[in-house]
Amino acid sequence: MSKSKKIGVLQGDYIGPEITAEAVKILNTVKNKYDFDIELEYIEASGEAYDKYGEVLPQISVDKCKNCDVLLKGPFGGPTELLNDPKWRNIEKEALLPLRKIFDLYTNLRYVKTIPELLDFSNVKREVIDGVDILIVRELVSGIYFGEHGERQTENHGRECYDVESYNEFEIERIAKRAFEFALKRNKKVTLIGKSNILSTSVLWRETVNKVAIKYPGVMLDYMHVDNASMQLILNPKQFDVILTTNMFGDILSDEASVLSGSIGLFPSASLGENNFGLYEPIHGSAPIIAGKNIANPISSILCVSMMFEYSFGRPDIAKNIENAVNKTLAQGYRTADIAVGRDAPGAPSEKIISNRIPGAPSEKPVGTTEMGEIIRGNI
Repeated sequence: MSKSKKIGVLQGDYIGPEITAEAVKILNTVKNKYDFDIELEYIEASGEAYDKYGEVLPQISVDKCKNCDVLLKGPFGGPTELLNDPKWRNIEKEALLPLRKIFDLYTNLRYVKTIPELLDFSNVKREVIDGVDILIVRELVSGIYFGEHGERQTENHGRECYDVESYNEFEIERIAKRAFEFALKRNKKVTLIGKSNILSTSVLWRETVNKVAIKYPGVMLDYMHVDNASMQLILNPKQFDVILTTNMFGDILSDEASVLSGSIGLFPSASLGENNFGLYEPIHGSAPIIAGKNIANPISSILCVSMMFEYSFGRPDIAKNIENAVNKTLAQGYRTADIAVGRDAPGAPSEKIISNRIPGAPSEKPVGTTEMGEIIRGNI
């Protein structure tokens, strides 16, 4: 019998525990259906850890993470009005970024796929987004987020702050190889996005990626400046297959691309190192305004489990089963508040989108967080 896979569960803040709980139930369903040996360990981090240890990522939590095969993480963070509270003000710098750096999770993957049943929930015309399937490959442990940060007092102009972006050839080459390998399994196109008309780091990216591309003659490589790319993602998203980019540009572009689907609550991400270890998390925030109301969409967290089986556990069959179960549930008309017409909730579609819906779409069945998770489990 194969060795048990140990999954560290970092529940996250606000809606984090709600949606992570549904993902854990999916794991248990898969465990029973496929006789896949899974062990879960709950690990305190972010607000939960601060309340217990006075730190958002204490060493005891890091040590527990190191003993896991993968990590399943909920969104971190608190309300914007509490950002001066020591519990919340440095969550990114003191919890999330260290997790990525400690495990050298340099490859971040975010899918952008439009779902046929939800095409009319996007603010972009359905003919523009129908069939969109993009994989964004973002470098995750270097660049401006990990560069030198500082503050100084100028003589005549007050405080001055600076953030330095730097990359070396090794960092670029290893993420570029990953992007080309993924492209070989898809539509064999990589689009590098940078700002090489201004930034020296982007020039180095272009030069280094061009060298890597020589080893992948079956993959087409093109380049786009980030300002143009942000426009093209809305005007003509189907031109993209694999997008390769820096830490900061990837952060911005992947959030922009997520709205093509109509809701940021639908998308997972995977952060991978050199081995099968990975950190799997939704791309959205902790949404304090809807926490505890059983209306958050758990699909992003559930699809994290799908990515986990594909990239860390080598079971694409299980990954596809979970994804198919999500799509079947949506095809049956089940909707949480963010994708339900007429629901008076944050993220509900506008009247403009409602009026543009295509006649004959499945009748909607509004459900809450736990109900959505239960239906998806049934479809698995």
